Amino acid sequence: MFEDRVKITVTSGRGGNGCVSFRREKYVPAGGPDGGDGGKGGDIIFEADNDKNSLIDFRYKKKFKAEPGEPGDGRNKSGKSAPDLIIKVPVGTIIREAESQKIMADMITAGERKIIAKGGRGGRGNQHFATPSRQAPKFAQPGGDAKSFDLSLELKLIADVGIIGFPNAGKSTLLSMVTNANPKIASYHFTTLSPNLGVVRNKWGKDFVLADIPGLIEGASKGQGLGHFFLKHVERTKLFIHVVDSSGLEGDPVNLLEMVNNELAAYNSELAKRPQIIAANKIDLPESADYLPAIQEYASKQGLTVFPISAASNAGLDALMESAYNILSNYPQDIVFVSDYVEYDESILLKEAEAFTVEQLSEGVFSLTGRGLERMLDFTNLDTENGLAFFQRFLREKGINAELEANGAKDHDTVIMYGREFEFFH
Repeated sequence: MFEDRVKITVTSGRGGNGCVSFRREKYVPAGGPDGGDGGKGGDIIFEADNDKNSLIDFRYKKKFKAEPGEPGDGRNKSGKSAPDLIIKVPVGTIIREAESQKIMADMITAGERKIIAKGGRGGRGNQHFATPSRQAPKFAQPGGDAKSFDLSLELKLIADVGIIGFPNAGKSTLLSMVTNANPKIASYHFTTLSPNLGVVRNKWGKDFVLADIPGLIEGASKGQGLGHFFLKHVERTKLFIHVVDSSGLEGDPVNLLEMVNNELAAYNSELAKRPQIIAANKIDLPESADYLPAIQEYASKQGLTVFPISAASNAGLDALMESAYNILSNYPQDIVFVSDYVEYDESILLKEAEAFTVEQLSEGVFSLTGRGLERMLDFTNLDTENGLAFFQRFLREKGINAELEANGAKDHDTVIMYGREFEFFH
């Protein structure tokens, strides 16, 4: 079964807590702190997999959660970091944050990986917080929080060639004759309700991938006949083979050609610029002779090439596939068309980066954590007067000092930030 839209929830692993422990050995009356660090929580990572061509795996499994990191232990033993959770999706999958619908990842290359939710960092054990004035710290750093996202996954098939045309034009028959695909074929409209992929084993050069796109009808660009669900799968093809019934049994072939091309342009104007070959199908029927001249005249005006074929009897298919290969091989670069890629909303990332957490570890001792705070510590040289003044101004302007006071911090209390200790002054 083909599935191209699903919603899921992913949650990374929480970091393991640091350990509070002291050496307790015979003949060591004043053993110091030896609490180990917690392990990192598992990341949620998506991987593009060429062996998958549908999102059907997510139809019943909707929630994915990575394991937490293990807590630290005594004797300086660090907790084990959790393994990352790898979620495999078909090449061409777009991953969106469900509420904002902003794109977090666009998986367009086989084997590509993208971290969507990072696991929490491991907390530091109390051994890191010993100082000459505090030789027995009875606190440790908690593990970092997990991150959770509601996601919507959308698949847009990536193929070298898209076979387009009205229903019952012979698209599926063509695919079955030139590739190893086995689509459902019958002589009635809408036999194909989902795209099919096949590989042309190319005797002229490199193999290429064909996608049989379900038949488009008038109004498809406005959603008629599931038009949007079908049209999105042509956005990432480099070349169209436009199949038309040249016998006239499904209607005037020229009108059908114009109708489909109008729908492509209305849906996405860039599609009208994509290379196109016309495959005038069913030339084995006698009625075809009446319509072929008009099809060729239309193609000539549009600067297109017509290949009279019979998909059912294999007539003309070699010449059609050779022409398709020649067009593909002359592309200036190996590109994948991405029509709507927008980076994930930076305001969400900014809010996440600016967020901070204040926690009272013991009387007069506070822990301060946050992505932006950690980054600022890395950037700032606190050994210089200017650097220290800059960092103090950052704490005031971001409301961090005020939040510490609100949590009970008083002058001369200790504030711990990522292994560094500071004396608090309001």
